[in-house]
Amino acid sequence: MEANGIHELAVGHALDALDPEERRTFEAHLATCERCRAEVAELQEAAAALAYALPAAEPPPRLRERLLDRAREERGVVVPFRRRRIERVLAYAAIPAAAAAIGLGVWAGVLHGQLSDERRDAASVAAVLSDPHAARVQLAGGAGELVVGSDRDGVLVVRRLPPPPGSKTYEAWVIEGGKAQPAGLFRDRQVVALTRPVPKNAVVAITVEPRGGSQQPTQQPLTSARA
Repeated sequence: MEANGIHELAVGHALDALDPEERRTFEAHLATCERCRAEVAELQEAAAALAYALPAAEPPPRLRERLLDRAREERGVVVPFRRRRIERVLAYAAIPAAAAAIGLGVWAGVLHGQLSDERRDAASVAAVLSDPHAARVQLAGGAGELVVGSDRDGVLVVRRLPPPPGSKTYEAWVIEGGKAQPAGLFRDRQVVALTRPVPKNAVVAITVEPRGGSQQPTQQPLTSARA
């Protein structure tokens, strides 16, 4: 594998999706590559957030009964899993499941007829974070990371921001040519899909704004990054 190509295995490793040979190769590389260790940590954190962002689907009653019957039949061979392992598997499954939901129309056509805003956001986040060509820029002050996909969709992975005071909200902005455009509101989410594309060399910033947001920033940015 080419030296630069091995870095692209970080996404697969974070999602537990590598074959045994790729895993051995990447884990040997991981021991000596600070960049990949940081990227894997970011992806696993984002995957865990997505696991809880995606609402659970209720299985059809007939399918549910079939699964329960099968579980009763095989009760003697069921192996218990520790809660921590189950949570890790669910977290790793969240990103590819969300992306597949958009591509195949599973959620839209089978479960609910159309995707809710939360699921569309989760699928958008998944697409950007799993893009091997996405650009990653640290937010000022160690507040997290800006990730911009190949199609210029943006995602904020936010850390170290306390809840906004009172009825205030955080608002993201895309700033280009001195003009700020609103790009999404959030209060306590760690992974935020921006609501507008991020042009090359634009600045993405976060401010505290009144409930419902503002059309222009009313405060100095808490943190920012240039795409």
